[in-house]
Amino acid sequence: MSLDSRLVEQPGEDAAPDHVPGAEPQPARERRATASGSGAKASGGAKRRPTIRDVAEVAGVSRGTVSRVINGGHWVSPDALAAVNEAIRTTGYAANQHARSLVTGRSNSIAFLLTEPQHLLFEDPNFSILLRGAAEELAKREMPLLLMVAGTPEERRRIGGYVAAGHVDGVLLISSHQGNPMLAELLKQKVPTVACGVPLGYEGRVGYVAADDRAGARTMTQHLLDSGRTRIATITGPLDTPGGTLRLDGYRDALGDRFDETLVAHGDYSRERGRLAMAELLERRPDLDAVFVASDLMAAGALVALQAAGRSVPEDVAVGGFDDSGVAASLHPALTTMRQPFERISAEMVRLLLEVVEGQEPAAITLPTSLVVRDSA
Repeated sequence: MSLDSRLVEQPGEDAAPDHVPGAEPQPARERRATASGSGAKASGGAKRRPTIRDVAEVAGVSRGTVSRVINGGHWVSPDALAAVNEAIRTTGYAANQHARSLVTGRSNSIAFLLTEPQHLLFEDPNFSILLRGAAEELAKREMPLLLMVAGTPEERRRIGGYVAAGHVDGVLLISSHQGNPMLAELLKQKVPTVACGVPLGYEGRVGYVAADDRAGARTMTQHLLDSGRTRIATITGPLDTPGGTLRLDGYRDALGDRFDETLVAHGDYSRERGRLAMAELLERRPDLDAVFVASDLMAAGALVALQAAGRSVPEDVAVGGFDDSGVAASLHPALTTMRQPFERISAEMVRLLLEVVEGQEPAAITLPTSLVVRDSA
């Protein structure tokens, strides 16, 4: 018997012979009348939790049809699907998740796993945007999202054991660094996983959704060149992350033979490291007239360093960022940046992960970024 045809009922309910899938539902008025007399109350008059039987009686279909709707809607006609969904709404039926898990062998929940120190969850706005988007997508499917942070060896050990025990059906992996053992552990335990960004070293084994980091960095650097800047520096992200390496590659692509290693400083996506890297560049190359910063948060720190050095933006130094997560528009001057499609990234990650949970092969999607011109460049 396939998973979609299994009947998931409340404890104590009897299975009844199934009607033909998609049987013509009763008229709405008759369905409502049936509901009032079908068991909205227990024999003693007390209200009880609505069951699949109640939903079937209201919808005018078999309990098997209701079960198929609850388990994905396969092999159900549009009319029967609409009738069952309306009956679920009017009766207030909610599936017994424990009973369903016993039948399907699944937890019906997904983990949002951030492999960074806990403080970055609150400092870096990108993570909260991705978290909100993933939660909204899963809510459409009546699935909860569990937030997990594994930035230390102890956290990785504890979370690895929890996930491997089957408490979640899959993992949305956020901000994985090359060589981080968390991804290797997830693969070892055969946990369905989709990464945000290219999973360096695992590109052929793990599905992912990524912004086109290289093309976006190339576009930003070209924008600075087109504005007449000739000594363009960059502050990279960590070089063990896809954003760090690919955005540096895009910067080099745009500059070609004009690339100069003395105009490169390395950061870690934090505001403070952006400030320190900008001060380092100003000391090393005081003649620079533009800087491409690999994240908006680091760009915010770079602006502080430029102001402290008496440099005007954009008159003396033009500044471009990457993300457009909300920080960019609030800075002074407002930051020119590359916009990542965060909401679509979240939605596609959820979609790809649920496909892997269902047994499909992992897939990869790269989404374009777009230039947002504001006051800083």
